[in-house]
Amino acid sequence: METKWWVLAMAVAVTMAIMGIADGDSSTPTVVKIVKGKKVCDKGWECKGLSKYCCNDTISDYFQTYQFENLFSKRNTPVAHAVGFWDYKSFITAAAEYQPHGFGTTGGKLTGMKEVAAFLGHVGSKTSCGYGVATGGPLAWGLCYNKEMSPSQSYCDDSFKYTYPCTPGVEYYGRGAIPIYWNYNYGATGEALKVDLLSHPEYVEQNATLAFQAAVWRWMTPVKKSQPSAHDVFVGNWKPTKNDTMENRVPGFGTTMNVLYGDNVCGQGDVDSMNNMVSHYLYYLDLMGVGREEAGPHDKLSCAEQKAFNPSSTTSSS
Repeated sequence: METKWWVLAMAVAVTMAIMGIADGDSSTPTVVKIVKGKKVCDKGWECKGLSKYCCNDTISDYFQTYQFENLFSKRNTPVAHAVGFWDYKSFITAAAEYQPHGFGTTGGKLTGMKEVAAFLGHVGSKTSCGYGVATGGPLAWGLCYNKEMSPSQSYCDDSFKYTYPCTPGVEYYGRGAIPIYWNYNYGATGEALKVDLLSHPEYVEQNATLAFQAAVWRWMTPVKKSQPSAHDVFVGNWKPTKNDTMENRVPGFGTTMNVLYGDNVCGQGDVDSMNNMVSHYLYYLDLMGVGREEAGPHDKLSCAEQKAFNPSSTTSSS
């Protein structure tokens, strides 16, 4: 294995050792301060940096190892394609980078639980090998994959040769928890995470923490500066414009699909790819003890009639 990857792997291992992660729990006491008249907190490794969001419940406060195991109960069965890869600690470690920015910590406990279920609903759907008569049902097979098994192409777009040029011999097929495709998406994700994914996209299929981190970064980051992130539209930070309303975009789970996949999924009616993500979200709400009734009405769950924020090939994932 190349030296650069070994260094990255060691850095992640050392970081986790220093954090002392044990099923996501942290014994570090919460530090509370008043800054400019506002309460801010620091909870140690999991929510670090004196943020207002760190004053709320963090993910490991309401989402435990056993719940992760329930959501992804078939991921380590012999027929799965990424046995031993995905785990709870990797998810919590990745989430820790974004909890101070509101991931799973915006609003109260209920909102946090719903956001985690929504994010993992995307993850479960995109990495599932479930089918209609699969043991445990089709929704029990999330995190079966960590990469595309039979790529149809190398996903190199030469029109980005001046910004994110393709590395010779490298293929940019789907990898990760919310799969990354194309050289420009690997380039942008790598820049944000400070990892050379343009030269080494294989890092995403070799390190579960990095794979989850890339997915959470995508969830938290707008595709364009003038647009909301999936996080923003889900937790209510985004206020639709008149144009958004005319094009049926409303806050909720449905518009997270619009942000992440555009018209590959949305505006196509009740297609299977959309319904599958909705089904995973509702199933996870039930397993987490929230209940699917908290998901809201159909117009918030669906993007069947929504016009895409970014039509055609400008979306972040396939």
